[in-house]
Amino acid sequence: MNLKPALLATALATAALAAQAQPAVIYDMGGKFDKSFNQAGFDGAERWKKETGKSYLEFEISNPAQREQAKRRMAERGATPIVGIGFAQGSSMEKVAKEFPKLQFAIIDSVVNVPNVQSIVFKEHEGSFLVGMMAALASKTGKVGFVGGMDIPLIRKFQCGYEQGARYANPKVEVSANMTGTTPSAWNDPARGTELAKAQFAKGVDVIFAAAGGTGVGVYQTAKDAGKLAIGVDSNQNHLHPGTMLTSMVKRVDVAVYNAFKGTTPGVTVLGLKEGGVDYALDEHNARLVSADMKKKVDAAKADIIAGKIAVIDYMAKNDCK
Repeated sequence: MNLKPALLATALATAALAAQAQPAVIYDMGGKFDKSFNQAGFDGAERWKKETGKSYLEFEISNPAQREQAKRRMAERGATPIVGIGFAQGSSMEKVAKEFPKLQFAIIDSVVNVPNVQSIVFKEHEGSFLVGMMAALASKTGKVGFVGGMDIPLIRKFQCGYEQGARYANPKVEVSANMTGTTPSAWNDPARGTELAKAQFAKGVDVIFAAAGGTGVGVYQTAKDAGKLAIGVDSNQNHLHPGTMLTSMVKRVDVAVYNAFKGTTPGVTVLGLKEGGVDYALDEHNARLVSADMKKKVDAAKADIIAGKIAVIDYMAKNDCK
């Protein structure tokens, strides 16, 4: 290595910085302990920390302006990769990634077309189809419900997949659906989740799928109190109320963050049933609620979706569920 002293010092300093660069994760509204979406990301970061013995930087967003501030602060410290959790981090990710082209970034649930950004998106409609089937198969009234968080196309995608699965299992099923709100606070409003669940149960619904972040906690508690069933989302939430939680539509945000911390691949990464990115959760907490016949039917549909025999409509691709 025949470098002049000044160049050698610069090269060594750059190498040292790269060696000690910490990854960073920025959680969105709802916080890292929302028992759902953000927490799945936290679990992935913690798994990486445990396996490598290294530390990482993190920040929890409490207002929209902090998204860009947090990324820039992480970037100025040389953090790489910087992982943003949630679609709402898209515009700030694009801006900061362009300003720091030598650093790597990753975003979950949004597509940012910048050369140093990996965009990780999921086929939520496929996993939601499976839990929709389970809801219809478990329902005694033939009426199932959906409670979404913020009314955005992504949550309509969950709803659309859920409705398709429910109707696939029972063409006569009735589906009631409500969104919690139109602002980011909709992700963390358990009291509103309780209200919406009570209203649906009053209409005869006996199973509700909540795709609403921390708001879902109110739905699940209400289901327990009413002796009804609920379906969790993103993280495996079966353990929250064993005997009440029929299943959870797991979305492997933990795997996405863990893999991004190990190294990003710029471009778009799509994770569906085939890739193990989404699925339904079966464990000791809900085993007695899921009959062998129910599991057989759902697993058959899962295999058919993976094989392309069942095409699940993606609301975000068509802006429609027809």
